Amino acid sequence: MSSGGPQPLAADAVARVLVAGASGYAGALAAELCWLHPRLELVHATARSDVGVALRELYPQHTAPIALEELDLGSLDGIDAAIVAYPHGASAPVVAEMRGLGISVVDLSADFRLRDVPTYERWYGPHGDPDLLDGAAYGLTELNREAIAGAGLVANPGCYPTATVLALAPLAEAGLIEDVIVDAKSGVSGAGRGAADEMEALKRSEDSRPYKVGGHRHMPEIEQELTALAATGNGSGGRAIPVTFIPHLLPFDHGELVSCYVSGAGDLDAGELRALYRDRYAEEPFVQLSDQPPGVSSVRGTNLCRIHVTAADGGRVIAFAVIDNLWKGAASQAIQNLNLMLGLPEGEGIS
Repeated sequence: MSSGGPQPLAADAVARVLVAGASGYAGALAAELCWLHPRLELVHATARSDVGVALRELYPQHTAPIALEELDLGSLDGIDAAIVAYPHGASAPVVAEMRGLGISVVDLSADFRLRDVPTYERWYGPHGDPDLLDGAAYGLTELNREAIAGAGLVANPGCYPTATVLALAPLAEAGLIEDVIVDAKSGVSGAGRGAADEMEALKRSEDSRPYKVGGHRHMPEIEQELTALAATGNGSGGRAIPVTFIPHLLPFDHGELVSCYVSGAGDLDAGELRALYRDRYAEEPFVQLSDQPPGVSSVRGTNLCRIHVTAADGGRVIAFAVIDNLWKGAASQAIQNLNLMLGLPEGEGIS
């Protein structure tokens, strides 16, 4: 599959890896990061379209000298791990085949993120393999590291849930969220390659707009994770945390900002809030706390999440978080998770 020389591994590979769905934005970046990874051997990058096309022809910013192949599930002998970047619905049957072969999988679709099947089917339609749900670890590394390290299947979070849940986790664990309004903004790459023409028009017009205002599919994922954090911390004893979530597209390529307006934190002042967050994230290499509200350009092309939290009038807390939606919101977080699954340092290849 490579036409430009051997992969630049720094030592013996610990796993032979396949990336499925490498013609999309997130899958292509995942393939590029695997190619540049010092301990992962990228054996196949597959796609359902653009078969035979070089990755760097589709995406000149990528350097991997690999051509896209058609996925052949009957020829996966010797593959140890896979990153699957298919849309919801299409992913589950492929993941099931791979797991049946003993392949460790990080799935970038929504197919294994929601633990409740009726909730999944309300937002996405019939589930392709619900029997795999019980064994799937939710792949927000900073909150679920131990489960990810022992899992054979990891459900990579959505980009909006990654930023939102990291912004709010310390408050949720402390039982300090009664309800939250999330004002989320993403660059146009968040709409996916299939919407490229429409998104280029948005950029040219320098316009911005909200979308999915009646309910975005990432909302139940955010509610699920915040409620679980509250139940396992000092929180609500199982009370669901209500979330109002409104996403917006902005006319730039990469980046995501969430502004979260929280009720229920009582009389905590800005210093106490910063201490709560500092204690929670002190040992997290990819979460940085900021003294000022952060901008999206500060994390572009990284696996970082940068957070600022402050008290506001009326007893509200405001928490801001920024990530690169294709990196920490998708591909580099997949590498972070795969590193843990394979016993590697979680920052290998993405630091």
